[in-house]
Amino acid sequence: MDKLRIRGGRPLHGEVLISGAKNAALPEMCATLLTDEPVHLLNVPRLQDVATMRRLLDNMGVRTETRGERGGITFHAADPIKPEAPYELVKTMRASVLALGPLLARFGHATVSLPGGCAIGSRPVDQHLKGLTAMGAEIAVEHGYMVAKLPQGRTRLKGARIATDMVTVTGTENFLMAAALAEGETILENAAQEPEIPDLAEMLIQMGARIEGHGTSRIRIQGVEKLHGCTHQVVADRIETGTFLCAVAATGGDVVLKHGRADHLDAVIDKLRDAGVTVTAVDGGIRVQAQGPAYQYLKAQTFRTTEYPGFPTDMQAQFMALNCIAQGTSKVTETIFENRFMHVNELVRLGAHIQIDGKIAVIEGVQQLSGAAVMATDLRASASLVIAGLVADGETVVDRIYHLDRGYDQMEAKLRGIGADIERIK
Repeated sequence: MDKLRIRGGRPLHGEVLISGAKNAALPEMCATLLTDEPVHLLNVPRLQDVATMRRLLDNMGVRTETRGERGGITFHAADPIKPEAPYELVKTMRASVLALGPLLARFGHATVSLPGGCAIGSRPVDQHLKGLTAMGAEIAVEHGYMVAKLPQGRTRLKGARIATDMVTVTGTENFLMAAALAEGETILENAAQEPEIPDLAEMLIQMGARIEGHGTSRIRIQGVEKLHGCTHQVVADRIETGTFLCAVAATGGDVVLKHGRADHLDAVIDKLRDAGVTVTAVDGGIRVQAQGPAYQYLKAQTFRTTEYPGFPTDMQAQFMALNCIAQGTSKVTETIFENRFMHVNELVRLGAHIQIDGKIAVIEGVQQLSGAAVMATDLRASASLVIAGLVADGETVVDRIYHLDRGYDQMEAKLRGIGADIERIK
């Protein structure tokens, strides 16, 4: 099993190329099921979840081909397609539920395993089932599978008004894809507004879909009978961008994040600036400049996670690592997932002072962390341990980095390219 060995204390300088967003690439790969024409995706990140989704599509009968340019893949979902997502292929990836909407919309039936993924709390699919049922689908959960079909005599889903009980990103994406081929108008109320949503919508529009309001909480979709192929570039990963912002803030240095989008990270960048970090939008990316040692200039920041455009839950662990080495005491409130403080015990092993009280973590900043052996428990937790290791005194070894590989495209190589002392070991 691979590990990362990090020797901390080195400032970071240079340029990092930000990869395409996993959380945009996965639904966009599923959207290729909506047409029998080729779809070309560019800037697809090289991640385990992406490889799993590609194997899933291959298993359905989709022809996939890696293109010459970096991160380019062609998908061709010409008939015959087997509209099934078996447990063996999706047990490690919760995004498998995103296949349900497009399969049902195009083929009228689908059998999709209940999803797996990170152990960071409940991710119920009931909102997906509720919305697709409102569009006329008949869905049963049998033996760990969602078995969906259209009523006898119907050939298309029908438009509906869908108001979810909570904001759900994957639910919004599933409904967008299903509604694109539905009969009539669909209105999504309480829709997610994360940047990955309008990126998917723009791809669907290129394919011939009629969508308005994407990027707001109310989206209107006029269904069409058929979609066609397109070429689409996956939006840059805002969480990878935010992770590198925190890494430079912790270590000190001056780094340009190419393709990074400052307008997708307003809440995080505001907190970094309040902490004393210089963050500026530059042509084609973001520049981050930080002093060091961190404790001499970083000011601890209190925040709470919430839906976009608030502070993202996927950046909570990384920013907490910063608070561990900042002046003062801070409170971090996690409102999205109930088990997302699993990195705390590992940060404490590195010398952090953190107390947990339900959904609130209280962090008292320390002048120096100390290298140690630690273990990643989920994707973003592993990123927080890497950041802590980059600034800790001595050597840190991060185990179970298969979590990291699910969401970061060659993170250690990118960090090494800007001066970090980090290597992957067996």
